[in-house]
Amino acid sequence: MAQKIVIDPLTRIEGHLRIEVEVENGVVKDARSAGMMFRGIEPLMTGRDPRDASYVTERICGVCAGSHGWASSIALDGAFGVNLPPGGRIIRNLILGAQWLHDHPLHFYHLSALDYLDVMAVAKYKGNDVGLNAVKAKIMALVNAGDTAPLTPRYKPDEFSVNDPELVTMAVSHYLQALDMQAKAKKMSAIFAGKQPHQSSIVVGGVTMLPTMGDVDKYASMLEEQIDFIENVYLKDVVTFGTGPLLPLATAGVGGGNGNYMSYGGFEVDNSGSLFFQPGIVMNNDFANPQKIDASKITEDVKWSWYKSASHLQPMVGQTVADVDKAAAYTFLKAPRYNGQAMEVGPMARMLIEGNETLMGLVKKYNIKPGAVARHAARAIECAKLAVAMRGWVDDLKSEMGKGLRIHDTDHWEPPTTGEGVAMIEAPRGSLGHWISIKDQKTANYQMVVPSTWNFSPMDDKDQRGPVEFALIGTPVPDPENPTNVARVVRSYDPCISCAVHLIEPKTNKILKFQIG
Repeated sequence: MAQKIVIDPLTRIEGHLRIEVEVENGVVKDARSAGMMFRGIEPLMTGRDPRDASYVTERICGVCAGSHGWASSIALDGAFGVNLPPGGRIIRNLILGAQWLHDHPLHFYHLSALDYLDVMAVAKYKGNDVGLNAVKAKIMALVNAGDTAPLTPRYKPDEFSVNDPELVTMAVSHYLQALDMQAKAKKMSAIFAGKQPHQSSIVVGGVTMLPTMGDVDKYASMLEEQIDFIENVYLKDVVTFGTGPLLPLATAGVGGGNGNYMSYGGFEVDNSGSLFFQPGIVMNNDFANPQKIDASKITEDVKWSWYKSASHLQPMVGQTVADVDKAAAYTFLKAPRYNGQAMEVGPMARMLIEGNETLMGLVKKYNIKPGAVARHAARAIECAKLAVAMRGWVDDLKSEMGKGLRIHDTDHWEPPTTGEGVAMIEAPRGSLGHWISIKDQKTANYQMVVPSTWNFSPMDDKDQRGPVEFALIGTPVPDPENPTNVARVVRSYDPCISCAVHLIEPKTNKILKFQIG
């Protein structure tokens, strides 16, 4: 008999997510991913000055605000007929690049690592490393004070939990170091963005911040510190754990997807439109034959979503009208589809589509399959790749400054009477799209399809599962009261924020309550 487990809300994610799984014979047989929060940002845009979009859409999230500001400005650029100057393009890239350097390590160390570590193994550390002994003393002081949050409480350690005292103590020390590095990455971004989160520099036509050489040198110096941390701490940790104690999870492909991957491509590197991250579509794991993206094939279904709007609409004519009484619906997320298929987006999709040599080398050497562990590896690898590329963008900015830096197309600042604009970019979590239509110089319609809408979508009108729902099928859950593998799979897609966990045991209807970090 199948046993139902409800995790509501899932912790250490951004927003309110409910995960339901049915477990039979120790594995997940069915799964539902439900977004339990309605924001209404898209209807809020209707009737406003289109230029408001760069700021209003950022309020979707405090973590990926910059990505929405960036996407909205690109959509407006198209609608306004902007000729983006090189300086504006480069500064936008550097603002958002620093945000990626903040986001990826944060996800690994502060949102996901606790799923894999038996943190209390720190108490058994017997080494002579001064720094690690200082970490041990700090953690034990928290234990003695009875306050170890946010490291605990958490799910109980299981067969995949890392409990080697030296490895765990090292990981906790890097957890603390990463807190400092993410703060510095935010400060990097703010040099050109004005502030973070919710930057104030990116607008239609370019940016508003005209940097000095001192600003650029400060950014460059901080970038070198980030590169050192990413290459020598973050990436090494991910490889150490993924090819060591977590290798059984990696080779089993726990949390593997449906084999469909998508990337819009991201970070324009020159005025020709060339992209740093490659755009493409892979269907059914056919990596030898990636396809070009056809934006007209993107539609959204709402059969299982709390919306009145029609299904199969393209985003430019999409509707966002809530219907909380809709029978059988279970989520506020729509079900975006590409040519009728659910698509995984994010770092693993990007790195697989481009055939990244570092990732593919690990895959072949250790027989790693797409899944939760591989997503962490792909995220760290692309973070290192991006950070090094940003060195070149700093040099490009200096070159433009030597020629007389142009940062904004001021000839296209006023809204057109009518117009349409589309932005299809990559955010840290995956493919992000903004669509705007303008009438009488006001926003007539605004729609967004964000990475988590792709990954955490419900079933579509054909009852095809979304990527996370599909990835959960087959996940081992040997102990229904300790469904840590479910959390590992879901968090590997990079949601965020902490809350509490409620598990319902269906036979007795007893509610088991846990609070975890």
